[in-house]
Amino acid sequence: MSALERLADGLWNPWLLGLFLLTGLWYSVRTGFFQLFGLPVWLRATVGRLFTRRERGKGGLSQTQALATALASTIGTGSIAGVATAIVLGGPGAVFWMWVSALLGMMTGCAEKTLAVRYRERGADGGWQGGPMCYMAQGLGRRGLAAVFCVCCLGSSLAGGNLVQANSISTALEAAWGCPRLAVGLVTALACGAVIWGGVGRIGQVSERLVPLMALLFLAGGCIVLWVRAEAIPGALVAIVQGAFHPAAPLGYSAGAAVRYGVARGVFTNEAGMGSSAMAHAAARVKDPAEEGMWGILEVAVATLLVCTVTALVILTTGVYHPAETGAMLANGAVPEMGAPLAARAFSTVLGEAGTALVAVSLLLFAFTSLVGWSYYGERCLSWLTGGGERGRRWYRLFFLGAIVAGSTGELGAVWQLADLWNGLMALPNLTALLLLTPQALKLLRPWIYKKR
Repeated sequence: MSALERLADGLWNPWLLGLFLLTGLWYSVRTGFFQLFGLPVWLRATVGRLFTRRERGKGGLSQTQALATALASTIGTGSIAGVATAIVLGGPGAVFWMWVSALLGMMTGCAEKTLAVRYRERGADGGWQGGPMCYMAQGLGRRGLAAVFCVCCLGSSLAGGNLVQANSISTALEAAWGCPRLAVGLVTALACGAVIWGGVGRIGQVSERLVPLMALLFLAGGCIVLWVRAEAIPGALVAIVQGAFHPAAPLGYSAGAAVRYGVARGVFTNEAGMGSSAMAHAAARVKDPAEEGMWGILEVAVATLLVCTVTALVILTTGVYHPAETGAMLANGAVPEMGAPLAARAFSTVLGEAGTALVAVSLLLFAFTSLVGWSYYGERCLSWLTGGGERGRRWYRLFFLGAIVAGSTGELGAVWQLADLWNGLMALPNLTALLLLTPQALKLLRPWIYKKR
């Protein structure tokens, strides 16, 4: 076990895993499991709005652009490569804990988006800006905690938000068409730079166009595979539930590994509790903070319960994943096939070469939009730490683009462990703030829910 892996495991298992689940459970109980029993309410406030009117105004982002920007960072490589990695390292039971973390995380996401809008502030351009650092500094009066969050977010933006995404793009294109990884990294950095240099407005516009396209493309391909493999779906669901509590010992898996990788990858795919996507929602042109919280619930549902479930079922129904063989390799210290290559092979069992191309293109779009979204999060945190300034922003953008090139040629396992470590460090101050700000969040949510029911 590497030093990075030991550090990440020591942070996540069991302390941070429990804190994520506890925070989601706490808000679920305090709101009467609104994510389940208030389903019609938050669907009307989100999906229903997509078919009525579009928000108008100057500065900041529309609510749909804010959602698209948030989804741009959440529906990333974790939705494909992350799910495949979780299954390999934690067994099929990891998918169950991914669902649990998402179900509880829906209310965590709701709370942090609500608080982000409540404590946001006007930027120099007249638009809204904010995030966990603002509700830590203003709501709690803890600027030190806010500074810790910002430093960790900067690390996370360069690790999980950059290195992981760039690595997945390069490995997917290399596996699909033999593209040199360094060349892929350079082209990706140039394309990303063209977007992020336009600021949050251009990021929102690009995300609003790309996110629906990439999600529909991937889901359509996944549904075709699952239609062909429909007879294997019940067995896959049984393996998921059984693996969550009673993994077969000879396979080399444990219930602890299922929880560890399921929750960690679930958090990576929806970011509920990390606080990152709250920065995108804080820029939305919305008056009522609770209304933006509803979009936080939808974000988690789409990113994990929909997209990640399709990925997991495709892998488990196509026969490319062999639990006994994979478990034996892990027990012997060998590295089995995981990540994007495993997902691509699963899709290709039904779609042939088109399946490999589908995963490569989906990963390209998913990872690219994640890069764009995370660049904004890192930039916002740097701006808060330094009090703004164009020079610091330019240096950060250049460093971010250079990290894309470096990540494209890095080693997959080390990159994921680094992402886990920074994500965990970033989540600790945010989850602490969410628990301490429970009264303020409920004061905003309860009247709005009562009025809409």
